[in-house]
Amino acid sequence: MKIALAYDYLNQYGGGERVLGNFLEIFPKADLFTLFFDQNKTFGHIPGERIKKTSFLDKKIVINNHRLFIPLMPKAAESLNLGNQYDLIISIGAGYSKGVTYKNSYHLSYCFTPLRYAWESENYLKGKFGSNYNLLRPVLSPLVSYLKKWDMEAGQKPDEIITLSNYISDKIRNYYKRESEIIFPPIDLNVFYPENPYKNRQYFLAAGRLMHYKKFNIIIQAFNELKLPLKIVGRGPELKNLIKLNTSKNTHFITTLMTDSEMRVLYGNAKAFIFPQIEDFGLVAAEAIACGTPVIAYNIGGSSDIIEEGINGFFIKEQTPEAIIEAINLISEARFDSHFLSKTAEKFSKNNFRSEILKKINGFAL
Repeated sequence: MKIALAYDYLNQYGGGERVLGNFLEIFPKADLFTLFFDQNKTFGHIPGERIKKTSFLDKKIVINNHRLFIPLMPKAAESLNLGNQYDLIISIGAGYSKGVTYKNSYHLSYCFTPLRYAWESENYLKGKFGSNYNLLRPVLSPLVSYLKKWDMEAGQKPDEIITLSNYISDKIRNYYKRESEIIFPPIDLNVFYPENPYKNRQYFLAAGRLMHYKKFNIIIQAFNELKLPLKIVGRGPELKNLIKLNTSKNTHFITTLMTDSEMRVLYGNAKAFIFPQIEDFGLVAAEAIACGTPVIAYNIGGSSDIIEEGINGFFIKEQTPEAIIEAINLISEARFDSHFLSKTAEKFSKNNFRSEILKKINGFAL
């Protein structure tokens, strides 16, 4: 089979780009199509030679300010015309990649989530525009309507949809009126594994892009009161606000780019990984568990597929500092075995992911 991979855009490197990297490994001869690409911003993890074509948005101003160009992204995706030269197209992402143009190809979508700016605009646009949101609503409302209509139509294009959690499967059912199969995204168990006994753990840990919706603020507020050691790993637009919010001398920010091996050490010395946001899945939470570290997570979102209450972590029922403090107290009273805890992450292995994807592809080929 001749296979093409389509991805939304590549101007950052996070969980979604890790998933793309696994598809590139599984299909080493597949061509890659994306709206725009920056080798530096993806830190060399995505090989430029794999990219067959980018869209008319592949310009520096867009790469550096991509959210300003969201209204143009549907047309940019449609401008990527793959013709009829591919037997199979696998679109991967959280929005635009499933809108590429093609003829006579079988289209399999690995959908991270339906387009957030279309279906959950209140959450995302309020966070971006803050107190100006109500003033801008008359301007933003037609854009949201356009994105919702486009995404609904694009959501009908794939012949089959795969997704990464029960949480997103429910969204696909509600928004696209379609069923989807769940294949959990992969973590590398050759990289993420327990090194230290749990009794030797020294601090608490949080990590990720420092965005408003990831709720790092309530973690800091909780530890301002607890005064326990906390490390926060990440960079993003909320960094300055979070530093101002912090009043504890025991909270430390790590903003340098960390390798997977360095993250394994950080995970492996933590008493718990704190994950209070709503995520489509939550690769960092799965990585922490693979390193033998329990997770404190909000009980809505992809974390419900990762956390087994009392076995490898605890849920909080509210996104508040008080709920985190209560969970920290539960963690402090619990006894964990890092190697036993790590085994609960084996279902997220790269081998399982590869096997499930190839099983799906082989079924198509037959």
